Amino acid sequence: MATPEVATASAAPAPSSAWWVFLLEGIAALVIGILLITDTEQTVFTLVLFLGIWWFISGIFDLISLFIDQTHWGWKLFSGILGIIAGLIVIRHPMWAALLVPATLVWVLGFFGILIGVMALARAFQGAGWGAGILGVISVVLGLILLGANIGVAAITIIYLAAIWAIIGGVIAIIFAFRVRAAA
Repeated sequence: MATPEVATASAAPAPSSAWWVFLLEGIAALVIGILLITDTEQTVFTLVLFLGIWWFISGIFDLISLFIDQTHWGWKLFSGILGIIAGLIVIRHPMWAALLVPATLVWVLGFFGILIGVMALARAFQGAGWGAGILGVISVVLGLILLGANIGVAAITIIYLAAIWAIIGGVIAIIFAFRVRAAA
């Protein structure tokens, strides 16, 4: 007894047909990385302004989704109001935000470094091994360095590290895009 074969169309495009998406992502990352190195102030200003617009729009969508689906309504209400307020503050005061967002990022990374380090140390004492303990100590030390460092110097350093990361990631994405295209 033969079964009829049904041809099904895939809803998502195959990676080989969407190679150009990787190419665009790579080019965008490369351009942003180069701009962060060559024109740091203007690029940070623009990126922070886009971040404010993103927060504002995201907050609006969180509030709208509250009326469509009321599960997790408290979180949606909180994140919606917070997104709108943060977005408006950044949009209305972009110069201050361009200074405060990188500085705040330094503080957040410092606190997370300490938190992650303490958790790794706890895992090491629970039997995770020396590797977890060493990484935990390194994470705590780097977190303390970020919190104790000059905020301006640390923020500029993080911006340049992000620029280098964007350039490297952009080049890798461009190479990957052409490999995917060649494989297709």
